[in-house]
Amino acid sequence: MSDPYTTLGVGRSASEKDIKSAYRKLAKELHPDRNKDNPAAAERFSQVTNAYDLLSDKDKRAQFDRGEIDADGNPSMPFGQGGFRGGGFGGGRAGHPGNGAGNFSSRDFQGFGTEDMDIGDLFEGLFGRGGGPRGGAGFGDAHGGQSGFRQPPPPPPRKGADIRYKLAVPFVDAATRAKQRITLADGKTIDLSLPEGVEDGTQMRLKGKGQQGPGGFGDGIVTIDIQPHAHFYREGDDVRLDLPITLDEAVKGGKVKVPTVDGPVMLTVAPGSSSGKVLRLKGKGFSRKGGGRGDQLVTLEIQLPDDVSQLAERLGDWTDESNPRADMGG
Repeated sequence: MSDPYTTLGVGRSASEKDIKSAYRKLAKELHPDRNKDNPAAAERFSQVTNAYDLLSDKDKRAQFDRGEIDADGNPSMPFGQGGFRGGGFGGGRAGHPGNGAGNFSSRDFQGFGTEDMDIGDLFEGLFGRGGGPRGGAGFGDAHGGQSGFRQPPPPPPRKGADIRYKLAVPFVDAATRAKQRITLADGKTIDLSLPEGVEDGTQMRLKGKGQQGPGGFGDGIVTIDIQPHAHFYREGDDVRLDLPITLDEAVKGGKVKVPTVDGPVMLTVAPGSSSGKVLRLKGKGFSRKGGGRGDQLVTLEIQLPDDVSQLAERLGDWTDESNPRADMGG
């Protein structure tokens, strides 16, 4: 996979807004619904979506910028950042000198599966169950007594590992919170109810749907991936739509059919409406946390016919005497 910044056409210092704007522009241009006979556009659309997935996640973007993961989100170093820490067991971590044989912890063994290591057993192996070196009398206190090393109690049985899923949700389904069917690792399928305020990257936890372990089952972690739409795009809890209208609809006004995430509705266009005018459809947006929904904002775009000869003939010598650029100093 190529560099995600290059794929989206932004610099490494690009803001979240810049990244989102670049993605929205490319997704609209390359969406499969608009390029049904162009497989190259579909492949490019997939690359753009993957790049946006990485850069829109603050943690993943930071990891990529630091070189910890590659453009596919995979670790760049097989043993974690820094690998095995140098300096020997008694030397402490880098930048933190040790104070003897006992100055190390599980963090000093990164890359060696320390999640299952009992540090108490490790110390016992080095110093014996009584706290002193094997064969010795143990650490002496100020009065010549035995201080001993108390072994910590064994940890409780661990649950099984979590299983992670990435669920692609169509834009309209996310806006209307339509139930989504997902197939789990064990082959079972369940229907998920999307939460209020769902957005791209929202995570849902499925209790007990992970792997089995000594302490029980782990969980299933589902990350929501909202797919881009050919016409709609999201702005907070609102849905936005650029609506083409004809010149006569703009001049004379009238009712026009408008698509929404809930289905088409009729919208009244006032006579003399200009391109850029925004009309609001209440409650046609995304759900909000705590209840309610955002709105759909419709931006009018006047489109002239390809052949304007008849229009020019009808206008004749008429000239618009207004100055729409007056506030620009024109």
